[in-house]
Amino acid sequence: MTAPKGPSEQSRLRELRDLLARANTAYYVDAAPFMSDQEFDTLLAELSVLEARHPELHDPNSPTQRVGGAALEGEFETRRHRVPMLSVDNTYSLEDLRAWYQRCADALGAGAADPAIDPDAGLFAAPRGPALFADPKVDGLAISLRYEGGELVEAVTRGDGEKGDLVTANVRAIRAIPLRLRAPADPRHGGIPPVLEVRGEIFMPIREFERINEEREKHGEQLFANARNSCVGTLKNKDPKVVASRRLSFTAHGRGEGEGLPPLASHSEFVAYLRALGIPVSSIGRVLATVADAERAIEEFGATRDTLDFAVDGMVVRIDRFDDQQRLGFTAKSPRWAVAFKYPAEQKETVLEKVEWQVGKGGTITPRATMAPVFVAGSTVRHATLHNIEEIQRRDLRIGDHVVIEKAGEVIPQVVRAVVEKRTGRETPIEPPTVCPECGGAVEREGPKLFCANPMCGARFRERLKWFVGRDQMNIDGLGEEIVDALVDAGLVKEFADVFRLDAMAVARALAKGDKALAEITRKGPGKRATTLVESAAEAAKERGLTRVLAGLGIKHVGASAAKTLARRYRSAEELLAATEAELIELDDFGEVTAASVAAWLASDEAKHVFASLAAAGVDLTSREPKPVAAGANAFAGRTFVVTGTLTGFGRTEVTEILERAGAKVAGSVSKKTSVLVAGEEAGSKLAKARELGVEIWDESRLVSELSAAGLR
Repeated sequence: MTAPKGPSEQSRLRELRDLLARANTAYYVDAAPFMSDQEFDTLLAELSVLEARHPELHDPNSPTQRVGGAALEGEFETRRHRVPMLSVDNTYSLEDLRAWYQRCADALGAGAADPAIDPDAGLFAAPRGPALFADPKVDGLAISLRYEGGELVEAVTRGDGEKGDLVTANVRAIRAIPLRLRAPADPRHGGIPPVLEVRGEIFMPIREFERINEEREKHGEQLFANARNSCVGTLKNKDPKVVASRRLSFTAHGRGEGEGLPPLASHSEFVAYLRALGIPVSSIGRVLATVADAERAIEEFGATRDTLDFAVDGMVVRIDRFDDQQRLGFTAKSPRWAVAFKYPAEQKETVLEKVEWQVGKGGTITPRATMAPVFVAGSTVRHATLHNIEEIQRRDLRIGDHVVIEKAGEVIPQVVRAVVEKRTGRETPIEPPTVCPECGGAVEREGPKLFCANPMCGARFRERLKWFVGRDQMNIDGLGEEIVDALVDAGLVKEFADVFRLDAMAVARALAKGDKALAEITRKGPGKRATTLVESAAEAAKERGLTRVLAGLGIKHVGASAAKTLARRYRSAEELLAATEAELIELDDFGEVTAASVAAWLASDEAKHVFASLAAAGVDLTSREPKPVAAGANAFAGRTFVVTGTLTGFGRTEVTEILERAGAKVAGSVSKKTSVLVAGEEAGSKLAKARELGVEIWDESRLVSELSAAGLR
């Protein structure tokens, strides 16, 4: 690329930055592009040359800086949301939509929607109540973007709603997301706000999904299953250059924290404000006066949504005015003022060719259908879940049947029914296995489920190991599914404890024998990236403590919550092995079935061997949970707390952990057993319920004061 020389270079450099920024806005915000992708790339290359000549004019928000650094090492940093990112409740029928709107109207005292129904149209004849705003529910990855002084400083995934992964470097590589906000032209919008958090959806356009799969097919690589999963996987990639190459896009649909914003009365005004700042928003979103209008919008959009260049699985309908939203409030997980209408899943007909039985981490044997390939809901489907043997029998499915399939949530394919009228008599019944398809061991049946009874089954162990090393269990970074398979196949990992005996050289040799993807991981030789990462991450995981170990072992009925309960009561693996069923049944949330199952496992040779081998490998098997606090020892011990609303100084997970450490029990709903309700900002029905029952109510300042008095703050 040849760039102009001389004193005009600096002005040309500034001109190109401005031109390319305007081109991005025109394409992604205004839907009025004025240059082709090829022209954009040519000008970007020219700008890059000029910036190399003039390092004194470096600008971190230049279009050339969207991919500015080396690939990340290790895990993404976790960042807590200042305002929780709640999900929206789903509804699947227009009747439920009307019922939701009726509840909102009643709560706002806006007058009941007229119940008279037009028998022809199936709509409310004359609904009254608050105005609505509806826009498409884009099927992508939820993200929160934080701008300070108009510049993008942080991007965090939704995660669990309280905290997510910090993916700023990757998000900066997405051209649709502005690195710097533009000043609004309308004086009523004021200037650029000091702080603005924008919530929205990152998605992969369907044309890009198809382009990427075509390239992967040419190179003999495994095809991506669907656009949403491809988008999620792309954003979690550690190399921003890969993110840039995938051409992800973005649309905004909500707000988080904000400072210095103009007075905005409604969501529709907020959307217009975002567009004025140069942030992409849906061009399809619109204000609707009545619920009847919302129904018509849903039906009209449903007829055309397949023509869009991005995956959409519904429409989000919300009360438009912010003051109405504030009065309606939130449940623990969702706003009461919004609902997502989900369209019925697309169905297609194909032929059931065979059924394979797969062994999961708990020994569960599940059936998977292989069918003639069929394109449904955006991707080609060859396999689908059949759930269990009872479902197969209930639906009378047979090998050779013509079957109707759909994607549950437009993600997981499943067989809906057999087309019985097309049977020829040559179809054969599907029989459950009498021995484990992997190890040949005995098969046991418990209700509709089949299990391999052999605890040493190779397939069962393989799946349990993938769970054991996962992020929410032992969190051994670098041990993804493919690498686990390679290590097991190489005979390096035969039991859980072997993970902690790995060394980088052995891992490298095992991976080098794998497929193309694994060979690429070790392309630079042993001791690089994944190999040393596994060794160091396994060493760090030794100190995670008893709770994480229990959560990772795949013990029947023991997940994260039960593991924490056990580790609170039993301070070491040795103490736990001596536990009796009578003791276990007295634990919080342990019923008879769970207590009996856990007691049986603890009495088994497997349990003794697992704990002994882990201890020998240097794994800490002592409890890290806070010791029980005697009731009355402080203002929390022995009492039941419920937390509602938004706390400015705590995240929901954080305050729960602090209260539990203080000896309190934290519940999700208010009842006569509730001792204290901690009410943050915008507390809703739980606050009203607490007042009705005479429950003691604390605000955040009282909570902080009591924590300080107890030495916990």
